[in-house]
Amino acid sequence: MADSPVIEREKCDGCGLCIDVCHCNILVLVDNVITVIEEKKCVSCNRWCAQCEMICPTGAITIPFDVVIEER
Repeated sequence: MADSPVIEREKCDGCGLCIDVCHCNILVLVDNVITVIEEKKCVSCNRWCAQCEMICPTGAITIPFDVVIEER
């Protein structure tokens, strides 16, 4: 699993909605495109709340994750 959201810069319209919902404060606007602050990690929200991905109207943000199937 990656430590931060993946941003598709060409899809971002710079609305800033993701910044408003990010509890980790790892997202900023740079040249009107959302950018991840590299030195920070997505941890304040108990890892991967996905609020930024869900609120993005253009689908510019994805939260990569691994699916792990455990046998019982």
